[in-house]
Amino acid sequence: MAASREYPERPIVGVGGVIIEEGRTLLIRRGGEPLRGRWSIPGGTLEVGETLFEGVEREMLEETGLTVKVLELIELFERISPQEAGDEPKKNGRPKFHFVIADYLCERIGGNIRAGGDATDIVLAGEDELEKYQLTETATRILRKAFALNRARRTGE
Repeated sequence: MAASREYPERPIVGVGGVIIEEGRTLLIRRGGEPLRGRWSIPGGTLEVGETLFEGVEREMLEETGLTVKVLELIELFERISPQEAGDEPKKNGRPKFHFVIADYLCERIGGNIRAGGDATDIVLAGEDELEKYQLTETATRILRKAFALNRARRTGE
């Protein structure tokens, strides 16, 4: 039986993948909580026995239709969401969500772009268009880092 994502007994490991191609990145609209209906970096939770890279590869295929090569870690961060106003006190005061997320820069090696898995929509966005998608502050920071890493990789800096 899978552990609940809501009010978990311990933090849940999440992974995400960022692809930068021709000056644009892939964003997905989340179909489930947390962040349902919001634009975000493609990704999801790590499965038991799966390496971080395998998890990124699987999630990218499921949510974007693309096979990827994982290049490098962009950032490791926590997302802790407290109980919401009006929620009944649950689970001894535990937060509603607690994820530790590793986002990686990736390179597309195959596939055709399509929304799948937990993604209800997909879009390609330039770095100057990120604000338009009302991303979280963390997602915006990670995407800006990814654009900078991609530029450095291309120029050999």
